[in-house]
Amino acid sequence: MSSQPPLSAVVAFARVAHHASFTRAADDLGVSPSALSQTVRGLEASMGVRLLHRTTRRVGLTEHGARFLARVRDGLAQIEAAFVDLDSVREVPAGKLRINVPRIAAELLVLPHLPSFMARYPQVEVELFVEPALADLVAGGFDAGIRLGECLARDMIAVPIGPLERQVVVATPDYFARHGKPETPSDLVDHACIVHRRSNGRLMPWEFTSGGRDIEVEVTGRLVFNDAALIHAAVRAGLGMGQAFEAVVADDVAAGHLRCVLQDWQQPFAGFHLYYPAREQMAPKLRVFIDHLRQALDAR
Repeated sequence: MSSQPPLSAVVAFARVAHHASFTRAADDLGVSPSALSQTVRGLEASMGVRLLHRTTRRVGLTEHGARFLARVRDGLAQIEAAFVDLDSVREVPAGKLRINVPRIAAELLVLPHLPSFMARYPQVEVELFVEPALADLVAGGFDAGIRLGECLARDMIAVPIGPLERQVVVATPDYFARHGKPETPSDLVDHACIVHRRSNGRLMPWEFTSGGRDIEVEVTGRLVFNDAALIHAAVRAGLGMGQAFEAVVADDVAAGHLRCVLQDWQQPFAGFHLYYPAREQMAPKLRVFIDHLRQALDAR
């Protein structure tokens, strides 16, 4: 190999490997898929090995690609940390702040407070990347993420934000008039439940608590969605019962569009946390974002 490939090509390869998609990686990097593909092909040509399998449906790592990614991942993380260290000497928070967040947390916790944050810190650019699955922050190039506290890895620093959360089972008054109300979770077997399929492909059980013991019920129904907003819409349409965050359906319940059942079986639990990799220096843009979000949520 006559010369070392540029670092930007290695970053491009790592991002494609993370997303398993040229299109998503290109969106992430702010380039066109064709330009990104050309960059990765140039990297492969300079190294003399194929790093990625490409088909019309998916992109995957070759054996050489997997080995190469394993060797460079930590180095890329150290380079990112070095930039964070440089960023930390700024007196004014600035730069792009990339946050990985599930849709519900984006809508309930972040979006309401973005206007005041953007006005207060005009040199910070915020990118919210919405996805349901727990993200590898370092591999994805994210500054931080937001998830429920029970989901977080132990090697992350986590800051609680927002109130305790609670799941509730809801349906329309008409649905309960036609089918009756379940009195215990075991009664759900006789009801049309709208089921949520997780990003890992598994169906999500409904969770309850009795006598301090957690209970998971494998509900069934003719409707399965992988999006909580669609489940909410289907419940409102009278198509069955759904389980949702109490804050999401609060307005519908208050207006009488939906009713809750099994409330004695569903207790509050630790809510969302903002989490980030442990670093010696925290970038000012992330520090002020955390402080702003916590202050705004504590004031509610």
